[in-house]
Amino acid sequence: MMISTRGRYALRILVDLAENQKDGYVTLKEAAERQEISEKYLESIVKDLVRGKLIEGLRGKGGGYRLAFPADEIRVLDVLRLTEGTLAPVSCLEEGGRPCARAASCRTLPLWKGLNQVVTDYLAGVVLQDLVSREDEGFDYVI
Repeated sequence: MMISTRGRYALRILVDLAENQKDGYVTLKEAAERQEISEKYLESIVKDLVRGKLIEGLRGKGGGYRLAFPADEIRVLDVLRLTEGTLAPVSCLEEGGRPCARAASCRTLPLWKGLNQVVTDYLAGVVLQDLVSREDEGFDYVI
C-alpha cells in the first residue's frame, strides 16, 4: 500500500487548519505557503474534503476553511478513504469489488485479510488531534 501525495497533503492541510483556525477561517493561500504545497493542487484536495464534510468553507472577506468537527473526532482512516478511495492491499478486498473466483482455495487470502484489518484498525484509532499533538504523544514521524 502506498499513500499518494493527495492523501498525505490532505492530512497536512487538516493539521494546519487544526493548528491555525483559532482566529477563524484559514485562507488557502496561507495554508499552502505554510505547508509548501501548490495552492492550485491544494484547491482540488480541499474540494474533496468539503464534499466529504470534513471541512467547511466561507467565501469573501474573512473567509477560508475550517474543520467541520473537532480534531479529536476526525479519524485518519476517514481522511485516507476519502482521498485514496481504497486502502485494501489487494483488489479482491476492495469495498464493492467483485469476489475472486479463487477465494475459496486461495492460500494467501488470510494474509491479505489480516493485513487489511491491521491497517484499518490502526488508522481508525488515530485521530487528527493525535497528529496535532504528535510531540506530546511520542509520534516521531513526518507525513
